[in-house]
Amino acid sequence: MRKHTYPINREELLYGKPGKGRILLVDLSSAEYRYEEIDPDICRFWIGGKGLAGYYLFPEITRSWKNPSMPLVFMTGPLTGTLAPASGRTCVMSKSPLTGTVGDCSVGGSLGWQLKKAGIDGLVITGRSQNLCGIEISDGNVSIEDAGWLAGASANEFYEKLKRKGSVAGIGPAAENGVLFSSIMVDGTFAAGRGGAGLVSASKNLKYITVHGTGRVPVHDSERLRSASEDIRRLVAATPALTGEHGLQNCGTAALYDLISSRRMMPAANFRRTFFNKASSMNSHAYSDEYNPKRYGCKGCHILCKRVGEDGTHLPEYETMSHFSALIENENLRAVTEANRICNEAGMDTISAGATLACFSEITGEKLTPDRITELLIGMASGRGEGSELGQGSYLYAKSKGCPELSMSVKGMELPGYDPRGAYGMALGYVTSTRGACHLRAYPISHEILRKPVATDRFSFAGKARIVKIAEDMNAVIDSLTVCKFLFFGCSLEEYASAYSAVTGIETSAQDLLAAGERIYFRDRMMNAKCGFTSKDDDLPPRFFSEEGSSGNGIEISPLNREEFLETRSKYYRIRGLDPQGFPLSSKAKELGLENLL
Repeated sequence: MRKHTYPINREELLYGKPGKGRILLVDLSSAEYRYEEIDPDICRFWIGGKGLAGYYLFPEITRSWKNPSMPLVFMTGPLTGTLAPASGRTCVMSKSPLTGTVGDCSVGGSLGWQLKKAGIDGLVITGRSQNLCGIEISDGNVSIEDAGWLAGASANEFYEKLKRKGSVAGIGPAAENGVLFSSIMVDGTFAAGRGGAGLVSASKNLKYITVHGTGRVPVHDSERLRSASEDIRRLVAATPALTGEHGLQNCGTAALYDLISSRRMMPAANFRRTFFNKASSMNSHAYSDEYNPKRYGCKGCHILCKRVGEDGTHLPEYETMSHFSALIENENLRAVTEANRICNEAGMDTISAGATLACFSEITGEKLTPDRITELLIGMASGRGEGSELGQGSYLYAKSKGCPELSMSVKGMELPGYDPRGAYGMALGYVTSTRGACHLRAYPISHEILRKPVATDRFSFAGKARIVKIAEDMNAVIDSLTVCKFLFFGCSLEEYASAYSAVTGIETSAQDLLAAGERIYFRDRMMNAKCGFTSKDDDLPPRFFSEEGSSGNGIEISPLNREEFLETRSKYYRIRGLDPQGFPLSSKAKELGLENLL
């Protein structure tokens, strides 16, 4: 569909009509910008968020992430800025410097809300500024400002200096110094992490974006939206995993720490073990005793799963807790919060940073002390000393040392805090994830550990191919609605389909949304295939097939059966519509209405 420039009219810009998509395109090379209105059929087809962001990425995906024409996309969802619970997240997408795959992530904070209030559904940035710059948006008015005065500034420093201008998204020194897993930090503490979006921003000489909006988001049927939102809130309130004493509302994602430990699937010592003896002194209760935290969270969410101590210390989430304790064999709780602080201030993904330290520790045989952890992280962020090598991620580091098999990664992205030997759906989900080792693409932990929506046998591959495929489709549409995945412990696409229909006026069912999720995920596979990814990239490190985990308490953690794993992956390929090498079938693309992308 041909795009056209959208003339700026303040009244229509701030008070538009439901179902339309208005995109701001900024070319940093020419320092020019324009608005375009997307055909409603395209909005309906791709939903928003991840779906619509990929619409802009697809034509450029075979280029290098360093190429000025490579887009850096910030996309809101159709529910953002409305009453729909937890719908205020933002999709950030580009090509990943870390993996070379599709690189998208979902980030919280208030960025999405402010974009929608400014009358903007998405921001697409191309080109490269001659000098370090910032993009400032206020109710549709756009300016490109010199940001040389913020060179090297940490996330907290530039946030404090810019927050009066609205929501703030920017990069810290890690991106400026070439860290492949650098993040874009939103509103100081929310990370668009995993994959290196921060480095894409740095390649464009873009330090920050500020957005302030005062408009209202149009809603087709306010009463229907209110009813759908109440249904969602009731279901959330009745879900202990969300609102119970040990749920996310009261403990944050740290609630998972004891649970994963007790299941003997917490990665320790660079995944050589699956149990950490000091876990009971490093859990959510230990942080509560030490910091007396209070809750905060994303705009428009009532769960508020993030926590900050009374002294202002931002407490780590589960994956950060796990990787900076068990994975690197650190028994000092304060060292974990310090590592979290350094990563957030520098703008580094905590999962990749922790896993890279674990890889370094195994290769060198060095036991990492708290001071050494701090030294290496600062070295990563500054690009100095040993840290300059570690800033390239565990795979390139291990490869440079002649032992790539010691990088616990898939497609170059490090595994998070769930050992695949303890949850076989997770094993499959890691390798089929389009952005590399990611627990959130299918989130098998939901059914294998939390027993939501139904319990499955975590030590079996039976049925996992179809379960993972459907979960990937569902999460793709959740990321396109830009809703928080955690709410789906309690509710379903049915409730959000009602909310979507109410906001847009487009009558939509849960199955309609799931079908959109399938084509969005299939398009990701098409993009990766264009970049040369095949079945050889859909694989786990050999450790998981040859070494057992830490059995005990009646739980046996055996090596994965390689034959069963490959058979399950083959079943997944057939169900997903891929050939035996993992390439998308043209017949499936046509079935999904994607023949124009072949």
